[in-house]
Amino acid sequence: MRIILASSNSGKLRELQAWMSDFDVCGYETVMTPFEIIEDGNSFKENALIKARAVYAKLGDKSAIVMSDDSGISVDILGGEPGIYSARYAGKNATSLQNLQKLIDTLHAKHIQKTPAHYTAAIAIVCEQGEFCVHGWMYGDVICEARGSHGFGYDPSFVPQGFDKTLGQLDESVKKELSHRSRALALAQIILKTLKRGQ
Repeated sequence: MRIILASSNSGKLRELQAWMSDFDVCGYETVMTPFEIIEDGNSFKENALIKARAVYAKLGDKSAIVMSDDSGISVDILGGEPGIYSARYAGKNATSLQNLQKLIDTLHAKHIQKTPAHYTAAIAIVCEQGEFCVHGWMYGDVICEARGSHGFGYDPSFVPQGFDKTLGQLDESVKKELSHRSRALALAQIILKTLKRGQ
């Protein structure tokens, strides 16, 4: 069963391919020319559905199954920032490193060394059978420095509950057990397996 991921984020694609070994997951740019998708929703769910719908419509293939992930980190003391703007926190074309640095700088400016935060992942599935969306969360603290080189995005500054190391320092297998994305994927796989049985 082939799943087309409505994302050009290589980090997300690698994670999804590793966590969904029962399925053939490919990035949408392997089947079409990449195009801009305006993510103007007000929630992770809305943006995930916007991306999946856009790629599904562009494919023009009713048998296709398109999956999209919209995720980010929310820091309580910052009023939930960066939230749905996590991928463009430092600007529209900002790199992951620039986004991370902006968060660290923002915490420094407020003299915050460590504060509660959480990751959210919304995974949308769009196919002929309908539209679906599931969520996963991971709680912990964000710190005002980057530690470790594993993971991507804000991982080097996020310490999961019950740990004293950041996601950037923890082994990938540990992150897989804890991750907001893996929790959402566990629910998404139930939907995908149901769709597979119906084929």
